[in-house]
Amino acid sequence: MRKLILPAIIMLSITGCKMTTGSKAQYYLGDNYKSEEVASETQNVSASKKVEDMDLQSIIDKAWQVNLDFSPQLAYSLGDESKASQLPDLSPETLAAKNIRQQELLSSLKQLDQNTLSATGKINAQLLQYQLQNEVDLYRYKDHYLPITAESGFHAYVASMANATFNTTQDYENYLTKLAALSNYFAQQTFWLKQGLSSGITPAKATLTGFEDSISAYIVPVEQSRYFKPFTQFPSHFTAEQKAKLEKKGKQVVSEQVLPLYQQFFDFMTQEYIPNARTSIAANDLPNGKAFYQNRVAYYTTLDMTADEVHALGLEEVARIKAEMEQVISDVEFEGSFADFLHFLRTDPQFYPKTAEELLKEAAYIAKKADAVLPKYFATLPRTPYGIKPVPAEIAPKYTTGRYSGSNRDDEPGYYWVNTYALDKRPLYEMEALTLHEAVPGHHLQISLNKELTDLPNFRRYSYISAFGEGWGLYSEYLGLEAGFYQDPYSNFGRLTYEMWRAARLVVDTGMHAKGWTRQEAIDFMASNTALSMHNVTTEIDRYISWPGQALSYKIGELTIKRLRNKAEEALGEDFDIRLFHDALLENGSITMEILEQKVNEFIAEQQKQA
Repeated sequence: MRKLILPAIIMLSITGCKMTTGSKAQYYLGDNYKSEEVASETQNVSASKKVEDMDLQSIIDKAWQVNLDFSPQLAYSLGDESKASQLPDLSPETLAAKNIRQQELLSSLKQLDQNTLSATGKINAQLLQYQLQNEVDLYRYKDHYLPITAESGFHAYVASMANATFNTTQDYENYLTKLAALSNYFAQQTFWLKQGLSSGITPAKATLTGFEDSISAYIVPVEQSRYFKPFTQFPSHFTAEQKAKLEKKGKQVVSEQVLPLYQQFFDFMTQEYIPNARTSIAANDLPNGKAFYQNRVAYYTTLDMTADEVHALGLEEVARIKAEMEQVISDVEFEGSFADFLHFLRTDPQFYPKTAEELLKEAAYIAKKADAVLPKYFATLPRTPYGIKPVPAEIAPKYTTGRYSGSNRDDEPGYYWVNTYALDKRPLYEMEALTLHEAVPGHHLQISLNKELTDLPNFRRYSYISAFGEGWGLYSEYLGLEAGFYQDPYSNFGRLTYEMWRAARLVVDTGMHAKGWTRQEAIDFMASNTALSMHNVTTEIDRYISWPGQALSYKIGELTIKRLRNKAEEALGEDFDIRLFHDALLENGSITMEILEQKVNEFIAEQQKQA
């Protein structure tokens, strides 16, 4: 059961008892006696806080409305049926209008005196400012010129509309309307890609090798199209006439409107965009690139760190983890060098699944083992379940090894995606670490609990701060040690190679974007220090090139969480309760590292009072 946290105003009404001593009335609040003069001053401060919190709430409401106004998918997922048939409008006028509204809200937020806010209000203000500042920064740095990455792009993500639930004929009519709107959507995205070409803001050409395969995967006979699939699986209550009518409409729209869009996009990318993409890989080489990359470092770490400081920290972590890896190699009595052991792990068939089903079953088995240990480490668990399924085939070749995909709906599960492409590059010894990170106690548990915090404003319930979420995911891999996972030395080496992978990210991301490293230097560093397959190494390096700074969040977040846990354990000694500590980490949702430290300090103080 989740700990009941009463608002401060209710707590005061419960514990405040008026007492009379001499000529002045006093109030007993917990262990503190306050005279009427002090109480009056306190009431004035409280009134001021109420006013400031009301002003803040107005800004919060307006900022959330901006999100709803410009994201039909979000609005519909939260119950706005009027948005069911709409796609986002990405016209220059619309994006400029959104930016103006967000700039105005950010300015209003900065004018608030945060010292007069309530404790909750301060956190809300800090997190909203973090979000709004990022939106304004991304527009200023022209992030909308880049609707694609090395992994995939808008053309693949928009296809998820075919996975919606279809229960009524209106659901199908809405879907048909969105299919017809794809023409404008693709035109808008292509416009921004062309703007990027003309201004030098594109992904690095080296990362786009094979990108066209993610487009050609959609250029198939209409009956095989992902977009046509809803017209092959009608609800049982539909009449034959309804099915025939909708199937005819669907086939016509997909054949005559949707599939030609993908062919046009394929031609544009292969003939115009990819050949003319920038040859440099560094974010520093983009227009205003040095400022942009430092901005990304600050955003993704949520800390005041320079690229050089991150790089140095990464090298320290790489050296520490490598020593532990060397110990495992010694324990299994392997004869050969570190490089020889990595080659052995990458090439010996015993470590690789023979079929996609085998890989998925292994992931499912580990996930169920992880489910069973959760009550030992968490007092609060989410009500939302999760499933396991393969990464969609059309994006799998250049996609990462696994990922968590959540849902905004309370009647749908989350999913742990496992990449079943190129099975000889998906080692089983990494599956424990991957599963603990992506499913439980990692992303599924953290994200689901975040969404169930109904007392938080929506902008926090449905947000994701990478340093917190990815730091939690990596910490969850480590937590598996305490929970009895990694009994096999090769699996433990897999855990270490995953930790090394995240530590190496600190080095290669800053190396490529700020210190002049080449793509090959980054590949060589990652390959020589981790047991990742060469396919994974290459796709990961290309991901970091096209997504500057994001890869820094994992290790920075995990190191912060570990440090704060050590701090709590040392302060509380035998009174330290791991279940209560984990609840304290997660009960405020996704937060910055600065706020997380503040909340852990409060947790320690509260526990010490109760001891």
